[in-house]
Amino acid sequence: MNYEAIRVETNGPLTTITLNRPDRLNAMAPQMADEIGEAFYDLGDTRAVLITGEGKGFCSGADLASRGEANAFASKGGSHKALQNHYNPMINQVMRADVPVICAVNGPAAGVGCSLALAADFTIASDKAYFLQAFVNIGLIPDGGSTWLLARAIGRARATRMMMLGEKIGAAQAEDWGLIYKAVAADSLMDEARSLADKLANGPTLAIKTMKRNIALAMDSTVQQVVLAEAEGQRLAGASDDAKEGGMAFLQKRKAEFKGK
Repeated sequence: MNYEAIRVETNGPLTTITLNRPDRLNAMAPQMADEIGEAFYDLGDTRAVLITGEGKGFCSGADLASRGEANAFASKGGSHKALQNHYNPMINQVMRADVPVICAVNGPAAGVGCSLALAADFTIASDKAYFLQAFVNIGLIPDGGSTWLLARAIGRARATRMMMLGEKIGAAQAEDWGLIYKAVAADSLMDEARSLADKLANGPTLAIKTMKRNIALAMDSTVQQVVLAEAEGQRLAGASDDAKEGGMAFLQKRKAEFKGK
């Protein structure tokens, strides 16, 4: 598929999605959200996805300049429609992907850009990056799943601070809070992100998929529901070729070569 707002490249088991509107710090118009969602529908044999931004920013939030484009925001109920029809489905696609998702945050991640970054399984940020929920400054509220993501990642007090005070949270502070996986120097961001993505792309894909589902379940379920899901997941993973390869590699004292099957 041809994309206009993003660039998609597949190299073996790894697919890289680059937000590609650098002149606007990759502000996310509804079209970009739709294209990201479409890219996740079209992963094929991909076993991991890496998302980053072109230029100096990761994503500066929803593209408010697009208010004149099909009245996505300006019309009555426009913001609600844009969220329901474009942004929320995109965030859901990222969070529910069957493969691990890594976000390499190379600059500002604001609004829905912050939500996208935090929807990943692993978020690595450069020392030039920051995370921002500035809705309070224009009389709006955080959206794109950010309330759920922030409250569960960093707790009520810090989520309230970010949302009600509209403070920028730098990469180092985000790591210290447990908001992201890791903060790194800007010049090593993509090397670190690709190394992690390659490791995950060559891991036991079925087991990782099942871990993702069980972690999501654990966020909103009882321990009884989770242990049942773990048992069922272990049954499925244990029957996979990757599990057989992992067992043989352990016995033979060698590195396992997982095929994602």
